[in-house]
Amino acid sequence: MTATDVLTSKREITRADILPMEEYGAKRKDLRKALVAKKRHRRIEVGPVCTFYFENYESMWAQVHEMLFIEKGGEAQIADELSAYNPLIPQGRELVATVMFEIDEEARRRDFLSKLGGIEESAFIEIDGSTATGVPEEDVDRTTADGKASSVQFIHFPLSEEQAAKVKIPGTRIVVGFSHPNYSHMVVLPEAMREALAGDLA
Repeated sequence: MTATDVLTSKREITRADILPMEEYGAKRKDLRKALVAKKRHRRIEVGPVCTFYFENYESMWAQVHEMLFIEKGGEAQIADELSAYNPLIPQGRELVATVMFEIDEEARRRDFLSKLGGIEESAFIEIDGSTATGVPEEDVDRTTADGKASSVQFIHFPLSEEQAAKVKIPGTRIVVGFSHPNYSHMVVLPEAMREALAGDLA
């Protein structure tokens, strides 16, 4: 089993996985460079202003370390970061994505998001014609009472046993998208991305 296989199989970041910040700081540049290369096959644009970033143990391990390194909260901060990011690690038969609506101009972004209420409930992945409906992370309500969507969504895609098996088959057609009336965009995943996501599944 390779080092990559070990990381792929891990489903939870523990205190024992956290590097001392001095050690992380010394390795940070190389670690970030390696992660950027891997994330290239875990990122895809869906429509004109949305990007899906599919998470795994490695991406969340890196995020926890970045938060600790930047905020310098020490030991007292670790439990909060683990609580925040562990739920975004796929647990064997699911895919998990951070979904971001990226519009630079504030007024345009605010107007756009005001029309996307419930967008988090309309995300889907279609695997060889079979649809897996997205389930938003339950930490907070991602649509406000007045119907405005958050620009950042965390969405789980629970898969059936058959769907998970098909993700692992080379050449399987996988589509990611939304069925929202104001943002019904979708995209077919490239083969390199299918292969990367297959590694998230037990």
